[in-house]
Amino acid sequence: MGTIGKVVISIVVALIVRWGWKLLNWVWLKPKKLEKWLRDEGYKGNPYKLLMGDIIEFATIMKEGKSKPIPVTHDITSYALPFDHHIISKFGEKSYIWVGPKPMVYIRDPELIKEILLRRDDFQKPHPEPFRDNIIGGLAVAEGHKWTKHRKIINPTFNLQNIKIMFSAISSSCIDMIHKWELLTAGSGPTEVDVWPYIDNLAGDVISRTAFGSSYEEGQKIIRIQKEQIDLLFQMIFILYIPGRRFIPTRANKKFIENMNELRSVLMAIIDKRKKAIERGEGKHDDLLGILLESNKKEIEEHGVGMSMEDVIEECKLFYVAGSETTSNLIVWTMVCLSLHQEWQIQAREEIVQVFGDTKLEFDGLKNLKILTMILNEVLRLYPPVTMMTRATHKDTKLGNMVIPSGMELVLPMMHVHHDPEIWGDDVNEFKPERFEEGIVNATNDKGSSPFFPFSSGPRVCIGQNFAMTEAKIAMSMILRRFSFELSASYKHSPFRVFTLPPQFGAPLILRNIS
Repeated sequence: MGTIGKVVISIVVALIVRWGWKLLNWVWLKPKKLEKWLRDEGYKGNPYKLLMGDIIEFATIMKEGKSKPIPVTHDITSYALPFDHHIISKFGEKSYIWVGPKPMVYIRDPELIKEILLRRDDFQKPHPEPFRDNIIGGLAVAEGHKWTKHRKIINPTFNLQNIKIMFSAISSSCIDMIHKWELLTAGSGPTEVDVWPYIDNLAGDVISRTAFGSSYEEGQKIIRIQKEQIDLLFQMIFILYIPGRRFIPTRANKKFIENMNELRSVLMAIIDKRKKAIERGEGKHDDLLGILLESNKKEIEEHGVGMSMEDVIEECKLFYVAGSETTSNLIVWTMVCLSLHQEWQIQAREEIVQVFGDTKLEFDGLKNLKILTMILNEVLRLYPPVTMMTRATHKDTKLGNMVIPSGMELVLPMMHVHHDPEIWGDDVNEFKPERFEEGIVNATNDKGSSPFFPFSSGPRVCIGQNFAMTEAKIAMSMILRRFSFELSASYKHSPFRVFTLPPQFGAPLILRNIS
């Protein structure tokens, strides 16, 4: 064999050894090292299973939990998060799970959670995270300098002045939904209506109008695709964390990739059309996309670099999940809670009449809806649309009295913290909006505001929280002025976590037109 042949063989062998070592480290050595650290620190969980970890048990428990509703109660943690509840019940509060070869540690101490969320450079979003990354991107997953720049560019999009400009578009969507309910209840007395599809469509309609404005129909198409993508991801849960998953030729996988390409194509066309209109100085650009592109144009003019086309596409994808899914969840669970607690429904309605009388809603009047704000906060506590958040270490990092190794993922279980009796009292699973009467700080048994974080907290606090709360206040104000409502006998309680926390069996209520 010649010298060249020996060199080629040596290179091939070296590559095989190198990649083999990396593979061995990824699937076995590193997980076992992290498992030892966890056990030394007093954390408990299932022993690591090669490559799959707890995925099979997770999928099995999720499938079983999703198959049936529960009695009507606000004590929903074991139902909404059945696998997490199973692990914490089995191993205690200092527990962890395996997502493939990655351990994820539950951090339930509000002060540690507060510290994690404040130190965004030390505790970053996990990368990669297949479930999240296939649905959302943009500001929600960006880190470092990119996050700082994008946040600066996007900030003007969600300031109160721009939300005030969008008030009319939000109101129009709400009026359309109310009109449909009025037709259903006209002359027929109390009527059973599954309000969930209407509220789900309302939130999508609002985002289509406020995000894409003149491209409303294309916006609706984007939302339909995004919704289908979430459903497809759950169909692929068993293969989602397998390397090279996108090459596995399942029907769901093929459809998911087709949708990704179509979504990108539709968004590129909308963005390109809008950019050209802005450059020509044509028309108003007071929707989310227009404001974002104007802000980006200004950033490029002042500093030479802004967001790329791909960056803008990712932000538009984020508009749907962050702006539609979460708000629809908040509105539907508010209606369910007010159906169960008629005294608060009456108080909220009386306040709305007191603030607005018989006149049209006005943006400036929303800040005077104190009772409704208390109700929305209590719903966000009991039924947070985002049930948990994750962060990861990328170097050995001190947290409290621990030094957490690089590569460890931390689960911040928002729902568990929101339902913790040590923080909220023995009435933690009761619907009591009055706990927020003196503000968030005074609602938590002297634990401060950190245990309540439905929109996250710290530097990465949700940029769209004012938008979401505004939409929820407008929708609930219009609903309460037109209708009284209670649970139907066919209602099945099912706050089951999907991407957010929708009612998986719908929300059939008895509506009475009172206008």
